[in-house]
Amino acid sequence: MNEMSTNGVRRDVEAVVSDLGHRARDAARALSTAPAEQRNLALAEAANALRRRAAEVIAANARDLEAVEGSGKDAAFIDRLTLTEDRVAAMADALDAIAAQDDPLGRTLATFERPNGLKIDRVSVPIGVIAMIYESRPNVGSDAGALCIKSGNAVILRGGSESLHSSRVIVECLTEGLKAADLPQDAVQLVDTREREAVKLLLHSIDNVDLVIPRGGRGLVSLVQREARVPTLLHLEGNNHTYLHESADLDKAVGIVRNAKMRRTGICGATECVVVDAAIAERVLPLLAKALHDCELRGDEATRRILPDAAPASDADWDTEYLSNIMSIRIVEGLQEGIAFVQAHSSGHTDAIIAEDAVAAKRFMAAVDSAVVMHNASTQFSDGGEFGMGAEIGIATGKMHARGPVGAEQLTSFKYLVYGNGQQRP
Repeated sequence: MNEMSTNGVRRDVEAVVSDLGHRARDAARALSTAPAEQRNLALAEAANALRRRAAEVIAANARDLEAVEGSGKDAAFIDRLTLTEDRVAAMADALDAIAAQDDPLGRTLATFERPNGLKIDRVSVPIGVIAMIYESRPNVGSDAGALCIKSGNAVILRGGSESLHSSRVIVECLTEGLKAADLPQDAVQLVDTREREAVKLLLHSIDNVDLVIPRGGRGLVSLVQREARVPTLLHLEGNNHTYLHESADLDKAVGIVRNAKMRRTGICGATECVVVDAAIAERVLPLLAKALHDCELRGDEATRRILPDAAPASDADWDTEYLSNIMSIRIVEGLQEGIAFVQAHSSGHTDAIIAEDAVAAKRFMAAVDSAVVMHNASTQFSDGGEFGMGAEIGIATGKMHARGPVGAEQLTSFKYLVYGNGQQRP
């Protein structure tokens, strides 16, 4: 599909989005009844296509990177946009991992029998048509497409305009897999335009789209919250905290924090704020500063008395997802104050406690109401692949339907199958 001209943009985009929706709806009906073996074959063949066309994917990505050169995009954005041989290989491996998982469809979730003899089964079924709206990271399209194929859903992908060249080739690889498995290629479609109007139209597509999943920054999420007429599954920002309890093993704590912040600063699972128990602050903060020599530290007054080179933290810092090599530090007086601070400032994505005291860890994990809460581990493990899902569409931070990493199982709904033998309701 060629990019549309600016003349009659809204009319053209409306026609394109409507057409995508109708084709996706038809494809979803066929995919929902396709056997697991057929869906898995599509994923395996798509993985093969990604490996075979890796150089083409990387060349397309180079065009995307060239287009944003000099645009002022920060290093974290460029990192999210960039595809390398290893990252393309990881995308293909994720497709194979998803194919190897148990079928999420047709599972009997519950079964019961009524006194009148009616037998009732609750079974898992696809959601239908999913619109995935995401920014910059082209690999999200691969993960989302694969998870939707596995779960019997058709998907309409609207990636970031900066990754359009990469997304085109990735979607071609997915549709190669669908074709090889004799499944409708319209099960994975790309909104092949940079026109922003397409996003609003997807959000209004109540007749053709069953669920919208946004994955991006606060601007995108705010747009979805404001405009959506279709049900949404929100992936909010990752203002994540790691709390160092007074019982923390200091070497373990420093290593975990270093990884949680600096392994990849531009992903939503990165720790943005370290909360430190006052009882260990004087011992652990110099160690942290040394380990995080390549990270700008911003601290409260108590932190700066120990680390005078740290920049002063403002109130806004406690609520900021930096996605960069910047981290804030807050000193608290004990576990309860640490829990209160995290509860007040966390975005509900992922928070962690580093502690050797199992009782303290249990209290923290019970009290902090985030989608993922960790003990003695890096917040960067908050990832569908690390949870054994093969990949994820995102980390759901709401409390309805799905929460935490969203894999194939979370992209299903259910229906009731009722078996009778002539019963009539009195």
